[in-house]
Amino acid sequence: MAMTIVQRRAPRVPAIAAALVLLLAMLAALPVAAAPSLEDSYAMLKWRNVGPHRGGRSIAAAGHPSRPFEYYFGAVGGGLWKTDDGGTRWRAVTDGQIASSSVGAVAIAPSNPDIVYIGMGEGQLRANVMQGDGVYRSDDAGKTWRHLGLAKTRTITAIRVHPRNPDIVYAAALGDPFADNEDRGVFRSRDGGRSWTKILYRSPKAGAIDLAMDPADPETLYATTWQVYRKAWQLWSGGPGSGIFKSTNGGDTWTELTRNPGLPAGVLGKITIAPSPADPRRVWANVEAEAGGLYRSDDAGATWTYINGDRKLWQRSFYFLRVRPDPVDRDTVYVLSFLLEKSTDAGRNFSVVRNRHSDVHDLWIDPGNPTRMIVADDGGASVSVNGGRSWTEQDVPTAQIYRLATTSSFPFQLCGAQQDNSTVCVPSRDVEDFGGPRHVDTFGDFTTIAGSESGYVAPHPAKPGLFFVGETNGLVRHDTARGQLRDVQPWPYTVMGQAAATMKERWNWSYPIVFSGLAPHPLYAGSQHLWRSLDEGRSWTKISPDLTRADPATLGETGGPIRPDQDGPEVYGTIFTIAPSPRDAQLIWTGSDDGLVHVTSDGGGSWHNVTPADLPVHTQISFIHASAHDPAVAYLAANRYEQGDRQPFLYRTADQGRSWQRITAGLAPEDFAHAIVEDGERPGLLFAGIEHGVQVSFDAGARWQRLSLNLPDTHVSGLKVVGDELAISTHGRSFWVLEGLSTLRHLAASGAPAASALFPPAPAVLDVVPARLNVVLDRPAATATLTLADSNGAIVRTIRLPRGLAAGGHGLTWDLRHDGATVFDNMILEAPDPATGPKVLPGDYRATLDLGDRQLTGTVKVMLDPRAGDVDRADLAAQSALALKLRDAVSQANQTVIAVRALRGRLSALSLTGSTARLRQGLMDEISAVEAMLYQVRNQSPKDKIAFPIQLNDRLAALMALVDQGHGAPNAAQVAVYTELRRELDGALARYRTAVETRLPALNRQLERAGQAPVS
Repeated sequence: MAMTIVQRRAPRVPAIAAALVLLLAMLAALPVAAAPSLEDSYAMLKWRNVGPHRGGRSIAAAGHPSRPFEYYFGAVGGGLWKTDDGGTRWRAVTDGQIASSSVGAVAIAPSNPDIVYIGMGEGQLRANVMQGDGVYRSDDAGKTWRHLGLAKTRTITAIRVHPRNPDIVYAAALGDPFADNEDRGVFRSRDGGRSWTKILYRSPKAGAIDLAMDPADPETLYATTWQVYRKAWQLWSGGPGSGIFKSTNGGDTWTELTRNPGLPAGVLGKITIAPSPADPRRVWANVEAEAGGLYRSDDAGATWTYINGDRKLWQRSFYFLRVRPDPVDRDTVYVLSFLLEKSTDAGRNFSVVRNRHSDVHDLWIDPGNPTRMIVADDGGASVSVNGGRSWTEQDVPTAQIYRLATTSSFPFQLCGAQQDNSTVCVPSRDVEDFGGPRHVDTFGDFTTIAGSESGYVAPHPAKPGLFFVGETNGLVRHDTARGQLRDVQPWPYTVMGQAAATMKERWNWSYPIVFSGLAPHPLYAGSQHLWRSLDEGRSWTKISPDLTRADPATLGETGGPIRPDQDGPEVYGTIFTIAPSPRDAQLIWTGSDDGLVHVTSDGGGSWHNVTPADLPVHTQISFIHASAHDPAVAYLAANRYEQGDRQPFLYRTADQGRSWQRITAGLAPEDFAHAIVEDGERPGLLFAGIEHGVQVSFDAGARWQRLSLNLPDTHVSGLKVVGDELAISTHGRSFWVLEGLSTLRHLAASGAPAASALFPPAPAVLDVVPARLNVVLDRPAATATLTLADSNGAIVRTIRLPRGLAAGGHGLTWDLRHDGATVFDNMILEAPDPATGPKVLPGDYRATLDLGDRQLTGTVKVMLDPRAGDVDRADLAAQSALALKLRDAVSQANQTVIAVRALRGRLSALSLTGSTARLRQGLMDEISAVEAMLYQVRNQSPKDKIAFPIQLNDRLAALMALVDQGHGAPNAAQVAVYTELRRELDGALARYRTAVETRLPALNRQLERAGQAPVS
């Protein structure tokens, strides 16, 4: 787009020396306009959440007895959410205020429901857990938050608040599950979190996993510690650091209960504990051990009884195991496991409480009303007010998406696999609801494709509706148009419960499935080998050797020492990312989860290890992006957070991997990366998905800057550039789209502007994509008017900003429509609002932003919806012409109504008698009759149009909307109805003119004879 900046100059005046000196002094005193910074130049861009509104994992929830409609839940990748209507609607309350997305604990002060504490980091140690940055507090029921420290704990598993003093608070810290650290155990604050004291510590390998306060005596505390570690290839749960502890003096001293009579011998793993509010001497413990299961003490922990060893109560202990006693009945207890289990006979027998989702992690029960509760699980949170017989929906956009794929359709769809759910696709925009100037910012429609929680989704690049979707022990070809789904695995040998070393083909839990963008679009999938299919999965060829380290130390059993746990996430020594070149069909890159990068330039005939020399062993190559501009250029994102190393690893090569340059300048020390992509139009314009949002580089990675803008802090798992939009998947806040890449491309080419600028807008699409005009001002403008003119210079739209514009970045939107019809206040119509004008024709439009002392101009390209096919330009012109005639007709009708009301008001204000009053009344009756022909004057409420027939302006406005639908010439019926309505309108207008031109002069003559002013 050509862009010019025009400065308006003041007219020249005669020079007078004294005046000139004074003028120069005044100018010197004025503030100098600062050139916009690079960040200011794109600050107007906004992320748009596109769903799905389908909840993701939550392990923390809370309510308060005094506020029966108010609850909170923590999303492990999406911050804290709140409802004040009993769970019908939820809203995020920590966005922009916390520096971590994973909420692992939430507690409301019993003495003051406005005081809320949250602990960050996830203690239910799935392979995809995210760590946090300590504790936050709100004193206004979630409106504002402040950080209270304990950032190095990484994982807060429980928070307990003193029932009478909200400033006495305890936090259980598991610590870093991927590395030894000292910031573990139980911490206490007596000043509301301003300072903390570590009051229980086990070892650098064991942290606190559970913490309970005796409801009858807040000085009595129970805590459990857990010795556990995770690596990418192994979970190890149990050891000498696991135990049970009790304090009776508020945490000053602790007594170990671990080997008290009745508790299991041998190695202990994870343990959870809870005293009964109905009987404080009754204490429940769920224990991971060889004799694992539910234990009960009836003497406050002195002795214990083994109550129930059913594996359903302690299966997958690292992920479940919590126990919650009923607050009123001492014999009723809940165990939170794969399902919500409930016992009413002191733990001997359990039945399932059916809730919305499986994998149950937290349960809060109202201490005064045990039928009111909130549960947190892998689907979010649900509220019940009838003891679990029914639950509220979980329709919140906190989905954890593993990878991003986009379709070639228009509008495109964003697809990915959702943690503990299915794969899902959502549209990038809600086309049906666009309908004019209104644009839908959030919506929740989604489609389930196939597969399960961890798999890749690979849409066929040239066949809309054809998807290939992976899952553990599966790969399916799904032709959604024909409803046909078939298994197409390269090696359909089912594995489960075994070590990676025993597998012929090692398939990562989220193994990559990728199409080449070049015809004939071969499909690739990766185990430790790269597989290729040229016939859409009917047959496969192994085209590589083992492209991993295959270190035996990383391929053993996992889950011990008490119980193995081998269902796929720890399968290691696998290809983790595949990147076919978009320029060279023979060039393919792979990266492994154990830190190797390989490339082939002959379609798999030979492979070269091109791992960056300074990349540490066992660094996960999370993503490789092959440049669309130069086949020698590629980028990779890698991370080592599962090795206890959170620094970012981003690299660039310009010689097919023979050498690499690390490109992390500008990133924070813990901004470890998950994905990186290059813009398809502007070489060197890069986007990175990191643990805390999105970063942008305008110079091929030499320097990074934040691009999160209004995006909440969240793990960004995938990115894709599609036209003028950047699509992302997040692991906790569903999918998002950023429009305005044309602005970023301009900045990449030209840098930050030296003064105010209107950036080149991307092409707009009629009825689908409005024109986004991004502007940055070096100084404020008291007035601002945006006009759009067609190629002939005729103005089609004028948008006035009554309050002007402040300095900085702004986003302006044109809905691709003409100025609308004239309307009047309180107008009630059956037709759509005629203030929304007809759509413009495809073509180039001149945009002018008049700021009073300067103008910014540019060109907007408007295109037809590509789904419309070939539409004759003459047909579009005929459609536009009729729609504009109807708009003008509506304006004429409404302007006449306005004129009638103004004239009637002036006439009514006159004080008249006799023949003059009769003349006035006759005129008023005549113009009111015209008004009633043009508009249904009896309408006072929206439903009055049902009682009273609509009139001419309503029929004209309705026909305008009908003619403006779609893309094509108006049909004969529309033309005929317009002709009839136009004739009726002309008659009404003529009647009004006649009344004004004949009756009003007669009235004015009498007024003049009476010495009164005439009515205009």
